[in-house]
Amino acid sequence: MFFLKEKSVPLTTFFNDSFVDIHSHLLPGIDDGAKNIEHTISLISKMKSYGIKNFITTPHVLGDVYPNTSIIINEKLEVVRDVLNKSGYNDININAAAEYMMDEKFSELLEKNDILTLKENFVLVEMSYFNAPYNLYEVLFEIQLKGYKPVLAHPERYIFYHNDFQNYYKLKKSGCLFQLNLLSLTEQYGKGVKNTAEKLIKENLYDFVGTDTHHENHLRLLKKIGTKKNYKKIENLLKNNTKFLI
Repeated sequence: MFFLKEKSVPLTTFFNDSFVDIHSHLLPGIDDGAKNIEHTISLISKMKSYGIKNFITTPHVLGDVYPNTSIIINEKLEVVRDVLNKSGYNDININAAAEYMMDEKFSELLEKNDILTLKENFVLVEMSYFNAPYNLYEVLFEIQLKGYKPVLAHPERYIFYHNDFQNYYKLKKSGCLFQLNLLSLTEQYGKGVKNTAEKLIKENLYDFVGTDTHHENHLRLLKKIGTKKNYKKIENLLKNNTKFLI
């Protein structure tokens, strides 16, 4: 029996000039992403070769592990913009928000309205890979009460939901938007995550996509998504990301 190899397509097919990557870790030295400014520029340069020129980068805000503030994030953003400009990357458009762990620290920031949004009132949030917060739905309610729209990062990676898919419908009904990690279409995070991502796509539960780029290995793996089949699956989601540029 012969198996036809999937037709590959360049990543520039996925990422046109209006695509915005809304999830990455490109600011230097403040989380588990880019280590320094040289690393930042290297990652952005590689992503540009894939067609990605618009970024809303999202450093972690995670308790005492990554205690980033709006001031720290915006200061790092200005450093990156300055170096990009001096290095001739004048076609790169980069802004910054944050990826907020839904913990006590986040609740404090929410209370003070000290939130960096992706755009307008969209806020990128995540939870532990081990379990959901005990007060998850209260937090989601508070987010929306404050006038924000929660965008849940990589829902396919929360393994504790894999055996009870109804939780995803419950999250959607509670006002959550879903962001797919593009690397979940590979086996970067394991077969279970890949299968769940495929099911969430099939059920039309995703709203946006993001690369969640931390380092070069992520970008090497990203090339694996470049097939016609994958493009067809997520074409509408890629178009949704353009809303963050307009």
